Amino acid sequence: MKKGVLRQFSVVNFVFLTLAGVINAVGVTLFLGAVGLFDGGFSGTSMLLADVTAVDMSIFLIVINFPFFIFGYKKLGIRFIVYSIYTIAVYSLFAFLFQDVFAIDFTNGSPIAGNDLLLCAIFGGVVSGIGSGTTIRFGGAIDGVEVLAIMFAKKLGMTVGTFVMSYNVLLYVIAGIFTSSWSIALYSIVAYAVGLKAVDFIVDGLDKAKSAFIITDRGDVLAEKLSEQFGRGVTVMDAEGYYSKSDKTLLYCVVNRFEVNRLKEVVLSTDSDAFVVITDVTDSLGSTLRYRRSNKKENTTNEN
Repeated sequence: MKKGVLRQFSVVNFVFLTLAGVINAVGVTLFLGAVGLFDGGFSGTSMLLADVTAVDMSIFLIVINFPFFIFGYKKLGIRFIVYSIYTIAVYSLFAFLFQDVFAIDFTNGSPIAGNDLLLCAIFGGVVSGIGSGTTIRFGGAIDGVEVLAIMFAKKLGMTVGTFVMSYNVLLYVIAGIFTSSWSIALYSIVAYAVGLKAVDFIVDGLDKAKSAFIITDRGDVLAEKLSEQFGRGVTVMDAEGYYSKSDKTLLYCVVNRFEVNRLKEVVLSTDSDAFVVITDVTDSLGSTLRYRRSNKKENTTNEN
């Protein structure tokens, strides 16, 4: 690889992606697979094929996933592809080690939760979700079904999310048919749902941001109070009421989920007639949302 390409990669990312692959292998092999439950995506497909053919799951993980990441190179970029393939390789390796090399006793189901399907579904979903979320957070994907969705969902008139969900529903239906046990399929859906929540938690964190749009007649006063209260910048825009034709101020600011109630209190105590809309922030970029008190002091000094 050229030096310019190598600069795209981070040692820290590889460390966390290694951890993500190991964690995912723990969730899938020590909880889900140990009691016959299925993961979602190509991971679940590999588990089903392993049951049907008696070929090791780790082989199918590589055979199924790798081609789609290679085909998706131009669309997704070299860094995403390398990170993803690396994590899948780690996941595949440790799935093989847990199942075939390490002296782990699976005779009574999961070595941790036994034959309790609900416990295995919940904790298998949580653990594998943490692995998947960590992979996403550090620049990759641990399952090629998302790549498949990016490549073909639009051509089928579907969103990526709908494509992935449809794939997994079909997978669990087929798993139920092949295993002749719909309880296995249903518990697998529980594991998948729990895993999605775990992914969201890892990717977004506890400090998930909320954006607030505030329409007020006291824009300057409220903007100053919000900046002082939360230590963040506030965007101020002129607006006009459609029916009243009166001048209004539109304020926009971002807070975390724990600050929402305090924001409402500040707004209502300043302008009880203000209109507030609060929504989730999926992602953000840049540091200008933080209010720099030092800048305020500098501006005050310059004005004097």
